[in-house]
Amino acid sequence: MENKQVEPCSTQEHKPSRAEAYFEAALWNSRFVVLIAVIASLITAFGVFYLTSVDIFYTISHLTHYHELDDTGRALLKAQTVAHVVGSVDGFLLGAILLIFSLGLYELFISKIDIAGTKHGASNILFINSLDDLKDRLAKVIVLILIVMFFEQAIFLKPTEPLELLYYSLAIMLVSLALYLSHKAYH
Repeated sequence: MENKQVEPCSTQEHKPSRAEAYFEAALWNSRFVVLIAVIASLITAFGVFYLTSVDIFYTISHLTHYHELDDTGRALLKAQTVAHVVGSVDGFLLGAILLIFSLGLYELFISKIDIAGTKHGASNILFINSLDDLKDRLAKVIVLILIVMFFEQAIFLKPTEPLELLYYSLAIMLVSLALYLSHKAYH
């Protein structure tokens, strides 16, 4: 029997042309256009946090004369204050959405944020591995904003008829169902 040596198939590596290499480099570096969205979202998040903080300051400053009001005035100021506080929660959640969006886009398209992985305070909500992760995290915060907006409007709802009370109860049940389903999807 003859021993034949089998030569391995020669695979020729594809060497890109200079034009192809430049094009691929330009294409890869085009991801940096996402920095516009990252910076704009970050600035907008700071703006929303600032606006909401100013609103909270003025809401608290209106409470300084709360003790001087009569019962009707106190009830009105209390209802308005609760509505403003709930609106402020809404504002802070919107700022958080913009911050998560900014950090998520940066991590997906530019680079991982190294310092976030080493800090104990870094939340899992900030670790984004895919567009689906980013979408899921944003969806959860948006659901929270919608719930807060519903609560803000529901404070002033005063059902006068049985059908209105039924609708009100149904709306609360649907909000609860949305929370349950979003919690169930998370786990």
